[in-house]
Amino acid sequence: MAERKRKKSRFEFLTKKFPLRMQRKLVMLFMAVILAFVVLIGRITYINVTNGNRYTKAVLDQQNYNSRVIAFKRGDIVDRNGTKIATSERVYNVILDVNMMTDKDEYIEPTKEVLKECFGIEGGVVDTLIEEDPNSQYEILAQGIDYETAQKFNEIDEDDENYPNVMGIWLEEDYTRSYPYGSMASDVIGFTYDGNLGAIGIENAYNDVLNGTDGREYGYFDSESSVERTVKPAKNGNTVVSTIDVTLQNIVEDAILEFNQAHAGEGELGSKNTAVIIMNPNTGEILAEASYPNFDLNDPRNTSQIYSEAAWAEKIQEVSELYEEQVWAEMTDEEKEAAALNALWRNFCVSDAFEPGSTAKPFTVAAGLETGALTGNETYYCSGSKTVMGWQIGCHYREGHGTETIQDAIANSCNVALMDMAAAIGADNFTRYQHIFGFGEYTGIDLPGEASTAGLLYTVENMTEVDLASNSFGQNFNVTMTQMASAFCSLINGGYYYEPHIVKQIQDENGNVIETKDPVLLRKTISAETSNMLKTYLKATMDYGTGQRAQVEGYDIGAKTGTAEKLPRGNGKYLLSYIGYAPQENPEVLIYVVIDEARNDSAGDSGLVLGLAKQIMEEAFPYLGITTIAESGGSVQTEGQNFGDTQYTDYDENYEDTYNNPDGSYVDENYSPDLDDWATGESAE
Repeated sequence: MAERKRKKSRFEFLTKKFPLRMQRKLVMLFMAVILAFVVLIGRITYINVTNGNRYTKAVLDQQNYNSRVIAFKRGDIVDRNGTKIATSERVYNVILDVNMMTDKDEYIEPTKEVLKECFGIEGGVVDTLIEEDPNSQYEILAQGIDYETAQKFNEIDEDDENYPNVMGIWLEEDYTRSYPYGSMASDVIGFTYDGNLGAIGIENAYNDVLNGTDGREYGYFDSESSVERTVKPAKNGNTVVSTIDVTLQNIVEDAILEFNQAHAGEGELGSKNTAVIIMNPNTGEILAEASYPNFDLNDPRNTSQIYSEAAWAEKIQEVSELYEEQVWAEMTDEEKEAAALNALWRNFCVSDAFEPGSTAKPFTVAAGLETGALTGNETYYCSGSKTVMGWQIGCHYREGHGTETIQDAIANSCNVALMDMAAAIGADNFTRYQHIFGFGEYTGIDLPGEASTAGLLYTVENMTEVDLASNSFGQNFNVTMTQMASAFCSLINGGYYYEPHIVKQIQDENGNVIETKDPVLLRKTISAETSNMLKTYLKATMDYGTGQRAQVEGYDIGAKTGTAEKLPRGNGKYLLSYIGYAPQENPEVLIYVVIDEARNDSAGDSGLVLGLAKQIMEEAFPYLGITTIAESGGSVQTEGQNFGDTQYTDYDENYEDTYNNPDGSYVDENYSPDLDDWATGESAE
């Protein structure tokens, strides 16, 4: 049988053995490829280790990079009861991604229409951006968009059926500062500019506390537009809890406004300045601080609510007197306007200095009692004037008070008796105690712009007998309201001088307390015995002295009135003041009222300030729950001669003093509050 022929396989070549020479070539080729891979991997590793960052940056530079800031929320400022007096409200910025909008021609017109419809942005603005920077992915078209407008856009943005070609628009969250109470406590609270920079007041002093830290959202886009985002959240600012009481502040400001409206003339304000401080004498907390004229914190450059055009022009002219003639002449109108605005924004209670008048007399008595120059049993005789170094210096009551005790001298505000006391004290002790009481010193209040008053007082080297005499009753040296209020608190609380402060606590955004401002005792000014004697004298002012017209029924009040003749003497301009406290035994509150140049006040009528003080106390005391006479179990009435409503007469009718430091701003531009004692409770410098 014949052998069947085997069919040849088409894959036979695969099993065919390579010649030895070919096998050697294949092995060499394989080894060469392996070696090339090893060299390549080694080279890549070397490059990555030595120049990896540089090449990474080069690659990233060729990618589309997207990043946006997540704005922090500036912390609130609240009153002592938690009522918001400054807050940040969420708003939105309109952002346009020009590159995305121009990716297709059919995107451009629908997107422009929505920008016009929702935000009022004209198409020409968008055309300009397309022409100037077509690859831009971040252009801010509008800022401060409210929530309702943002919601209207969001509805359109989510409606792909009716608006399929609207591309490149997105909203960025931001915040705007607002002040719910408008002009209330305007120079105390302050305002912000350029986003989150505090200009004055608490906004400035606590700027770093109120500010947080911006967050950021970012990612890298590839050619397929996929992206992996990374978000670093914003850290919001802290809440500042002030010592101010909104209700009390409104009581004060309503009374101030009513007074100035009642005394305003056509195109003229009721006074140059009217200011009030209400303070806790046992802690240094300022419960209310107000001054007039004020301004709207939501629109601080708008002066129309206070000034007419003519009155504002007069204000600018008044400010010009603070500049050298040549300097003012070279200033632009905008610079002159800014100077006048800065004068309006300045806190009169902190930054302005003035001659205090007779409210300084209790300090003269205190210095005498503490140094032993006075015992409290002295009597004096007032004939209506006193001759010092050949000059006749008058009492405000030219007919003379006759024989009087120290209590009578305070109650009736006798210049002659006070000059006799100062002569016994001597210039050395008198000037020393001025500084013990804080005159000529910084109080350390936690507000910016405190006045520098060191150069506004005499020293023992340059104080003459005449200067000592006039200083004894509050003329010829300057103080601030904050200095006077803080020092007077020490007279009535047993001699403890507390650092005045406007902020009591710092909280985080969730309301957790971070820091608390405990009362900071700076020094002891007088003994408890001297304090008790002074309170008896000050009560006499209200019982039968110059403060009777400010008496509030049901309350045991001590006080001192003051009328200071302003420089240049004889110009018919005065600064009227009243400083009082209640109750008599353990004072719970102090009120200091100043009226600077009341309109048409040619006679220095103290009734103006007494009426204003009474109006405030009648509302403030019940609100604060100040102890009444009935609750304390009665009051001891002081006795003395009542001279009635004596007409004020200038003290320097026959005397020309050489003091030349006029009332006004003495703000130290380099002064910033020392807030380091917050956490430690250590005394401020």
